[in-house]
Amino acid sequence: MTILDYSRLADTPLTADPFPHVVVSRFVPQEALEAVVADLPALDRRGSFPMGSLRLGPAAAALTEELEGQALRQAIAAKFGLDLDDAPTMLTLRGCSTERDGHIHRDSAAKRVTVLLYLNPATAAWARHEGCLRLLRRRDDLEDFAVEVPPIDGTLLVFPNSEDTWHGHRTFIGRRYVVQLNYMTTDAAARSELRRHRLSAFVKRLTLAA
Repeated sequence: MTILDYSRLADTPLTADPFPHVVVSRFVPQEALEAVVADLPALDRRGSFPMGSLRLGPAAAALTEELEGQALRQAIAAKFGLDLDDAPTMLTLRGCSTERDGHIHRDSAAKRVTVLLYLNPATAAWARHEGCLRLLRRRDDLEDFAVEVPPIDGTLLVFPNSEDTWHGHRTFIGRRYVVQLNYMTTDAAARSELRRHRLSAFVKRLTLAA
């Protein structure tokens, strides 16, 4: 069964401001989204959890498998004109946001492409712009943004990483589900990050099982 709406991704044009990216609304259709969210664990602490360390219901497990599959890899490669055939993947889930989250940053250079998939229902908090990811024109001003992405309703955000891909969000405290998929480089830095990821998966699997 296919969960993701690849036609929406194909039909959505790239945007160049403030850096190349694509935002696709309802990349997970509503009926599938409800089943996926029901199958996610109720994470009550901050941090990124490797998907392999979590107990997922069948719909969430199917989403995980599809995110790491060839159809999405090829669709993203075609959209941005990239060769991702040999790129290793790293897949994590965040479910809890605190006052320590949202600070302006850019992703590690070991991550070639960042893919964010938001799995939250629309609420008043997002309408107040809390927790909505902003793509920034400057590294030091959260208010100087070109795009703001509410983390709702299966919205997809994809961007290749560079030295200028600054992003962040206003403070939000509470449940905020986001799946992060990265296509990694194949250099030593990426291999080191993948090793840390696998160790984290092992440690968090033990912690969650306790």
